[in-house]
Amino acid sequence: MILSQILLWSAVIILAVLVAALARQVGILHERIAPAGALTLHQKVNVGEVVTPMDMKAMDGAMIHVGGARDGRSQLLFFVSPDCPVCKSLLPVFRSAAKAEARWLDVVLAGDGNEAAHRRMVMEQGLAGIPFLLSEALGRAFGVSKLPYAVLLDEGGKVASLGLVNSREHLESLFEAKERGVASIQEFLARREGDA
Repeated sequence: MILSQILLWSAVIILAVLVAALARQVGILHERIAPAGALTLHQKVNVGEVVTPMDMKAMDGAMIHVGGARDGRSQLLFFVSPDCPVCKSLLPVFRSAAKAEARWLDVVLAGDGNEAAHRRMVMEQGLAGIPFLLSEALGRAFGVSKLPYAVLLDEGGKVASLGLVNSREHLESLFEAKERGVASIQEFLARREGDA
C-alpha cells in the first residue's frame, strides 16, 4: 500500500516537472516565431511615398481615383487574378475586411489580363459592389510581381503599408502597420526588440 502511494506520488511529481518543461518550451517557441505580416518584396514604391494620383475606369464603368488626398479615407488596392487559387481563397476575407473597415477605408480590386475571366470571378465570388480596375499599368506602378498583393494608401495618398498577402493575418497586418506608423509588422517588432 505504502509502496504504491510512493510510486503514484513519484509519477505525479515527474508529470508536473514534464508539464512545466513543456510549457517553458512552448513559451520559447512562441517568442521565436513572431507574427508574420504581409511580406514586403522588392517594391517599386516605398512606405511613406506619395502616390501619383490616377483616375481609372473600373470594369463597371465607374471612375476610380487612386492616390491623392482622399477626404479622410484610406484606400486599399488588392491585386488578384482569376488564375490564382490563393487569391480566390482570400476574397471572402477581403469582403469581410471591406465591411468591417468601411467607416475609414475604400477598397478596390485590381488585376490585369482577360476581362471576361475577371468578370466571371467577380460574379462567382459575389464582388459586384466592389470597384475592379483592370490595368497592367497600375500593377507596374506599384511594382506588383506576385499575387495576391495589397497596397494600403493613407488619407493623404501616401503608401501606408504594402506587401504580399497570403492570409487574413497578412491583410490585417497592413492595417496594424498603418495604425502603428511603421512600414510593416516586422519593422514594428524589430523596433520593439531594439528598445528592450
